Amino acid sequence: MDQLAQTAGLVSDVLGPDLLGTYLHGSAVLGGLAPASDLDVLAVTRRSLDDRQRRALLAGLLEISGLTAAVRPVELTVVVQSEVRPWRFPPTGDFLYGEWLRDTLRASGPPMPEPMPDLALVLTMVLAGDHPLTGPPPAELLDPVPHPDLVRASVESIPGLLADLADDTRNVLLTLARIWTTLATGHVVPKHTAADWALTHLPAQHRPALQHARDLYLTTLYEDEVWPRELMEQVRPHVDEVLARTLALRRHPLDTVPVGSAWAKGAVMGHRQEQNGQVGGDFASPGEPGSPMPQDDTPAEDEDDE
Repeated sequence: MDQLAQTAGLVSDVLGPDLLGTYLHGSAVLGGLAPASDLDVLAVTRRSLDDRQRRALLAGLLEISGLTAAVRPVELTVVVQSEVRPWRFPPTGDFLYGEWLRDTLRASGPPMPEPMPDLALVLTMVLAGDHPLTGPPPAELLDPVPHPDLVRASVESIPGLLADLADDTRNVLLTLARIWTTLATGHVVPKHTAADWALTHLPAQHRPALQHARDLYLTTLYEDEVWPRELMEQVRPHVDEVLARTLALRRHPLDTVPVGSAWAKGAVMGHRQEQNGQVGGDFASPGEPGSPMPQDDTPAEDEDDE
């Protein structure tokens, strides 16, 4: 039995009649699993998990999930339907497991309910992907997320991302590129697509670090990741440039994200971080909902091309 079947089976066995639906999202839905991509799963329940269910889910996930060439990391999010329908921000998540939490959860015990702003991103991707493992289409259980809340969740993740820059450089650079792309275009795109867009809009001196992160994402397991010193020295200037361009996008919000478009089929976040701060301001995208990914013919500011 493969990991996805094991995960879906675990959730069904543990939650029983409380389970309303289980949904695959992220890279697996795009058909573009990279070597280190997670298997991202959302479970929607009737009620909050009890202690026995939490412990059983955690024990099963510790066995199923991993970070090797043969075993992919599994990220499981459980949400109670009444906590997200009708939608409000910030939403509450009932259970979250990811490999970055493995050691913490082993020491502290199963995850408990807590506010999870980036559920806005997860639910948007689930609705866009429309890939049930069990249960009805996700639109029958979940409300669409208003675009201002999607943008807010993206921006509020920035401080946590910056805290992990040294230890998780690849994911941080790709996630920042995705946030910038989302705010600039009004579309949520896969990681490598966001990197491609950002690379065409950056000056030449700020491209190499992101290009390396993109190449690692497409070809390399975390355990084989290497960052040459000359590239690491370019990471912080690159981040400063991307943040400056991202935070400059302060416009009137769109009403909703275009979840039905082909460009909206990818998770905004590579992985979730603890939120330890907030970047304020009204952020929005100039794109029109449902429109194709804008093609900007304006060349990046490139001093080397002069």
